[in-house]
Amino acid sequence: MASEEELFASVDALLNEEPRLPPPAERARLREAAGITQARLATALKTTTQSVKNWENGRSEPKSPRLDAYQRLLNGWAAKYPAPGAAATASVAASVAAVSTEPAGSRVETADAPQAPAVAAAAPARPAIRPAATLRRPAMKKAAQPAADPRFPHGPLAVLDGDGCAYGVDGIVLDCPATTVVELVEWTLHESGVGAPKLNRYGKDSDPLIVLTAAAAVKLGLPERLEGHEQRRSLRLPEDHPVVKQVVKAKWRLTQRGFGPWARIYRKAQGRERQCVQLAILSWDALDERSWPGVAEMEPADVARVLGVYAQRVITPRGSTAVSGLELMTALRPPTRAVQDPQTGNWVPGHHPGSLGTEPMDPAPPEATPEHPVVVDSGWSGGFLNEEAYQWVRPVDLLTDEECTLPFAVGLDLNTAFLAAAARLVVGLSAPDHFVGPKFSPKVPGSWLVDLSHVEVDPRLPSPFTPDGTRPTGPAWYQTHTVAYAQELGYNVQPIEAYLRRETGAYLDPWHDRLKAAYVDTLADLGVTSDLTGAEFLAAMERHKDVDPAMVAVLAAIKATVKGGIGKLRERPQGKKYKEGERWPALQRPTWRPDIRATVISKARINMHRKLRNMATMTGLYPLAVLSDCVVYPSPGDSPLDFLPYAASGKPQPGGFRLGSTPGLAKLEGVQTMLWAVDLMEQGYNPARHIKGGDAVLDEGE
Repeated sequence: MASEEELFASVDALLNEEPRLPPPAERARLREAAGITQARLATALKTTTQSVKNWENGRSEPKSPRLDAYQRLLNGWAAKYPAPGAAATASVAASVAAVSTEPAGSRVETADAPQAPAVAAAAPARPAIRPAATLRRPAMKKAAQPAADPRFPHGPLAVLDGDGCAYGVDGIVLDCPATTVVELVEWTLHESGVGAPKLNRYGKDSDPLIVLTAAAAVKLGLPERLEGHEQRRSLRLPEDHPVVKQVVKAKWRLTQRGFGPWARIYRKAQGRERQCVQLAILSWDALDERSWPGVAEMEPADVARVLGVYAQRVITPRGSTAVSGLELMTALRPPTRAVQDPQTGNWVPGHHPGSLGTEPMDPAPPEATPEHPVVVDSGWSGGFLNEEAYQWVRPVDLLTDEECTLPFAVGLDLNTAFLAAAARLVVGLSAPDHFVGPKFSPKVPGSWLVDLSHVEVDPRLPSPFTPDGTRPTGPAWYQTHTVAYAQELGYNVQPIEAYLRRETGAYLDPWHDRLKAAYVDTLADLGVTSDLTGAEFLAAMERHKDVDPAMVAVLAAIKATVKGGIGKLRERPQGKKYKEGERWPALQRPTWRPDIRATVISKARINMHRKLRNMATMTGLYPLAVLSDCVVYPSPGDSPLDFLPYAASGKPQPGGFRLGSTPGLAKLEGVQTMLWAVDLMEQGYNPARHIKGGDAVLDEGE
């Protein structure tokens, strides 16, 4: 027979599962029973009608203080208009009470939930030392939540503060008694219940992540800051530092990165169980402000919320967003799987089809960088691929008088254009083979030496074949998508030679799908959904950064993961000690694949040019400038709706730019007056770069 303690624990678990608000359908029923329209409710709550619609169809949740007012209203309506034939309305009032549970062997509390007095008397819990959630956590889509794993009851990570409180996801707070780094590692692996299951059946579980505040770092014997002449992210503790000595003495190891802002401490795996803990130190600039805006200054519980949502939707952070983007590729396409040895019958690691394998692969000479050993050792002088994003400004003498009289220049930024280019993208998986005088095939990924200087393109558009938009002057190396576009334009292509790959596959497909879902879901949390009209979308984008700073930070991190992950496929040598011709550490990775990076960028640039051509055909409009995934058009008004092509039915014309939250669709990036922009263009100024704020394109660092 179950004990009273077990029964109370089961009941508490059920109470914790109750939502703060009734289901979306019940919200709509209560409002309609009261005879209140969505517009009137929106006015009362000082919000928009679209927001009320989103609450009632489950696309988003209100944030505090609007959440509390909305809940009070629903409670009142529930008392007046109970559901026919049921007492279910009692759950509306009861949902306010959320209680914390205390599993055996671990003190845990839900930081932002009020305690139920009756249960607190039976099982007292330590109150939160500080308000653990200053940013109200909105309800997240179930699709974004992985299935609960009993091995990791407390989520993928925790943020440790100086008072011993470790803040986890969903408001959980754990007591961490560790006073040294070694004790912290032992506690994390054996008591914390922190970690995340693998993303692929053949992959590995994510190592638990412990994020240290400045106070926690000092308590554990670490310096509050790392100082030096190098970039702070490159700094490391010296090998004779007491903490490093403690780690080594306890038979733990550090990776080659040493003890820096992202320190990985491990021992050799015992059987199938990994023994590894990832540390991130906030005061050492572990979270780059460009990728995680404002997160380092948040309260520990809010840092846990931001990183927890990212971990659940993308991956548990393992370094910079660039590193995490690359790690996500491997986590979703593990290099090995279990195969049965036909001779012994034993299960052994074998190659996982569709992956990049376990061994690094040298690129073809034109795909490499000038300092790569395959170039230096061979004396290669045949040129290199130059598949980069656009940086182009239309010459001023090609502007018409009509364009110069338009009062505005409007920038359209494509949502995660490089992520969209990765969808269903076939890339090479095997080593390159050299061919002389091959027949071109658009289905074979590789690098082609071909002369495209004869291809005529409207001078008011950038050339699709060069990043600066100038016309090619002779033979050059191009990726398959670029050459295929010349064929699409109706021109004959005759490759001189090529480096092609026989084994191919859509390696990036699961990476694209997971990041796309994360991006769309996070935008939806900020009130930007796929069903909005053009005007509603622009209005939502205008205010989305004010909705929830935590979700804004998650969105920025997802976008940085896309660009950084692709850029990391061609990471250049770093550090003053590097000498040309030497192999640098990144070359030891199977994911050092500059050809895959070139394939993504080539497709993204060609997609952009195709849209530019279609826009010119449908509207007669030509861009002023293009920088990466941002295009600037002259406009009679300050909105894209003033010049984007729409049919009489109000639907956007296919083929051109259109507004929306899906990757590859456009959003408003910036507005400037046209005459001012033209003035500066005459001085060699790029309005697209100004509107983008100098955004780095596919950063290869970190």
